[in-house]
Amino acid sequence: MFKKITDILKAREKIHIIKADMPRHIAITMEKELKGINLEDTYNKRTNLIKDLLNIQIKLNIPIITIFLLSSNAKNSENFSFLMDDLAKFFNEIISHKKIHTEQIKVSVLGKWYDLPERVLNSIKRIIESTKDYDKFFLNFCVNYDGHEEIVDACRIIARQIKSEKIDPESINKQLIKENLYSSYFISPDLIIENNKEFSGLLLWDSKNSMIVSTGKQ
Repeated sequence: MFKKITDILKAREKIHIIKADMPRHIAITMEKELKGINLEDTYNKRTNLIKDLLNIQIKLNIPIITIFLLSSNAKNSENFSFLMDDLAKFFNEIISHKKIHTEQIKVSVLGKWYDLPERVLNSIKRIIESTKDYDKFFLNFCVNYDGHEEIVDACRIIARQIKSEKIDPESINKQLIKENLYSSYFISPDLIIENNKEFSGLLLWDSKNSMIVSTGKQ
């Protein structure tokens, strides 16, 4: 899986000789229930892949990369405690990565990450705070995320605005829903690389016109 993701991006580099033709926003799914005795090795490979993706993002001048890191179903995993330890460790490691700061990469976290254990919250808050003024590149992580819930939450916000008479129901349109998504500040992805044969629902509202490429994994 890890090699195929980078292979796809490198293939696009060869196809798109002119950098202006490169995608402006690439979304990638890495979230998956991992089984086996060597979970730590698997997650180490994932961390190294993300560092490789940072290098590709900078080299090809891709403004936005969004990575689906952890779904809302993770709380049901028998490895939940390990996942939380790994997530905290991951964000603490990424914040120390030199290129995050030298290349002015702003890190955002999309999803209900605020519902996760404190050790994860603290590491996420640190990286958001440390990169909040950067604006050269954007790196988003979807954590405790569900594509359907993103749309449902946007509808809840709009419903509250209607109830408080801040907006009229007739004013609801596609743009208003977009403005209330987790991903409201970002353009829709041009390319989604899926680690599953079935669509994960990553950036579900924004995926209408995206090219979707599968690594062929279950």
